[in-house]
Amino acid sequence: MKKVKITVLKRTFHKDLALEYGAEGLSPCPYHQEGDVFFGGYQKPEGFCDEAWKAIYQYAFALAHGADKGLFYSGDWIKVPGVAICSCNDGLRPVIFKLETLQEN
Repeated sequence: MKKVKITVLKRTFHKDLALEYGAEGLSPCPYHQEGDVFFGGYQKPEGFCDEAWKAIYQYAFALAHGADKGLFYSGDWIKVPGVAICSCNDGLRPVIFKLETLQEN
């Protein structure tokens, strides 16, 4: 099994939706910052948001177990083998992650 590097690329915040539907004082994700790096595969990395892990774990698992040899979805999604760009499922303040297979196990 290979290690998967998970990098926080971007934190987004949909202010219009947050004003209409969010709790008072809602702000961008408090759990992750741009540039944060985690390492995983089949288990949630220490300090990683539970809900974000539920949204991206299948890609981390696939990459850790050999999906790096090809491209996801017949090559019509990501052009770089061994990489997936995913987001958590928070519709008001989603976080964008880059998952990439590392060469060492």
